[in-house]
Amino acid sequence: MTRSISILGATGSVGASTLDLVRRNRDQWRVVALTAHSNVEALARLAREFGADVAVIAQENLLGALKEALAGSGIEAAAGRSALCEASARPADIVMAAIVGCAGLGPVMAAIEQGTTVALANKEALVSAGEVMTAAVEKHGATLLPVDSEHNAIFQCLQGGKLAEVRTITLTASGGPLRTWSQAQLDAATPEQAIAHPNWDMGAKISVDSATMFNKGLELIEAHHLFPVGLDKIRIVVHPQSVIHSMVEYRDGSTLAQLGPSDMRVPIASCLAHPARMDTPMDPLDLAAIGELTFHAPDEERFPATRLAREAAEAGGAAPGILNAANEVAVAAFLAGNIPFSRIALMVERALSETELPSPPQTLEEVLRVDEDARQRASAMLEIC
Repeated sequence: MTRSISILGATGSVGASTLDLVRRNRDQWRVVALTAHSNVEALARLAREFGADVAVIAQENLLGALKEALAGSGIEAAAGRSALCEASARPADIVMAAIVGCAGLGPVMAAIEQGTTVALANKEALVSAGEVMTAAVEKHGATLLPVDSEHNAIFQCLQGGKLAEVRTITLTASGGPLRTWSQAQLDAATPEQAIAHPNWDMGAKISVDSATMFNKGLELIEAHHLFPVGLDKIRIVVHPQSVIHSMVEYRDGSTLAQLGPSDMRVPIASCLAHPARMDTPMDPLDLAAIGELTFHAPDEERFPATRLAREAAEAGGAAPGILNAANEVAVAAFLAGNIPFSRIALMVERALSETELPSPPQTLEEVLRVDEDARQRASAMLEIC
């Protein structure tokens, strides 16, 4: 049986992993839409390979180049924010939402409003617009499947269980490439060092978030919306081997854990095949070869991101969106060499402490206004750093 799929962020790491699985099961999938931020060459090549109905480039000034690259293929070319949302709203059995950052908010919401199944790899969408997005899912009868390895693990561990029976949810964190570094070493960390993740192959922004632990902070907020058991029941533990991806403890004392290789094709396959299973090219997990699994509590002195995220989640309303926007600005500044690594968390903390929280956003437009205002404030901080 052939199913249809749209992939938002097709040229990124999650998009590439998704297309690898589609390629391995080519007769089972029809590709509706592929989108990318600015990589025209890769987008056009993928659109041709998979026979997409439409290819969309986010940067409007690249539309001419995309049309030229697709000339003679019969594939529709489009560009810009509205085109991204239009492509997301096209009928498809599943939409893989893998656009990084708040740029993915509009397209994700457009897919949800069609009542389709959305495989969500964009954690910033739920962080910034959690209440708005979950309300839209319920209103339009959409299905939200978590792609992040941690949330997908929780989702799998909850199969057959009930949230009312959950005692705790534990998100595991690798700790990133700098987890053993001293504060002095962290102060001098370079972008190249911060993105050199020991276990996962991810984009630069997500890799830096892993190094600061903001990735885990954002995931805590995301888990709060996906699995509403209460913030006090959601925990974080550092697990450097990245074999256990998360755990759910039930009230009878049983703890279920999902284990697997550090490869995003595993949680992606879980979403693509849901509620069934599909083959992946992963080697069987060899625990004897791994030898040992270790765990320790996060160090919120050196890595305050998880504390800041929990405080933002407790405040609710606009606070998580402000945290996310300030972090995106700070990470971009770090990657550009404009601020040191340790200033990322300091900027986010200042953004939260110095901003008078507006009323909780009720619509996507209000969420985006909170995001834009927070970005402007964070950018102004950079000018006086």
